[in-house]
Amino acid sequence: MRELCQALKVSRSGYYAYMKRQHEDRDQALKALIQSVYTKYEGKSGYRQIQLFLLQDHGVWVNHKKVLRLMQEMNLRSRIRRKHRCNYASSVGGRVAENLLQRKFQADKPNQKWVTDVTQYRVGETWLYLSAIKDLFNNEIVAYHMSLRNDTELVLQTFRNAFEKTKDVTGLIVHSDQGFQYTSYAYHDMLPQVGAQISMSRRGNCYDNASMESFFSHLKTEGLYPYHIRCLDEAQRRIEEYIHFYNQNRPQRKLEKLTPVEYRRQLAA
Repeated sequence: MRELCQALKVSRSGYYAYMKRQHEDRDQALKALIQSVYTKYEGKSGYRQIQLFLLQDHGVWVNHKKVLRLMQEMNLRSRIRRKHRCNYASSVGGRVAENLLQRKFQADKPNQKWVTDVTQYRVGETWLYLSAIKDLFNNEIVAYHMSLRNDTELVLQTFRNAFEKTKDVTGLIVHSDQGFQYTSYAYHDMLPQVGAQISMSRRGNCYDNASMESFFSHLKTEGLYPYHIRCLDEAQRRIEEYIHFYNQNRPQRKLEKLTPVEYRRQLAA
């Protein structure tokens, strides 16, 4: 270092001061980029998700620890996700199936393993119910349906929507909890007719369907809770917009930093 400073005719302190300014300048540019991404996604993303958006939107790869450090310096924090409680109500009577999934939330190809569940969201004095199906191959929401009634028809219509898009589901495992919709005779008649196998969580164990619970948590935290939703039409619109965003624009670390749709298309390429 001494020889280099002598060759450049600068003092060591001057050299280090110069390098420090260069480092700070680079951080300022990166901070501006982080701020723009944070603002674009309405402050709902943590440092790991910001890291993926930097790569997806700007082609910039930054170590997640550096993103965290710079966000802390900028006092940028994601909205805290509400802790999920496993409020589980199983049905009485009906048909119950074996747990074929066994918490193996990975699939080698599309339409090999689906998980499904129903969640609810309150608007004023009214409850809106959402039934959704997720493909464990790429975590894509393959079908969903909303209703003001939490009944078996809500679930059956969701699967009609799914089977309209996916014609061949022979051998598919469909996993759910033991809710009354999934133990109904109509549900157990529909799935075997298309060649699908029914799998169910153990009684009272919501972690057996943790992958679906995770999606609903993201949906509510990022797509619903940040907004003051006053009517059902707005709630339905927010849900539809978030599902589109989740499938098309939200990269996932488990999918090689791709979105669900990009990951599926990569397989077909």
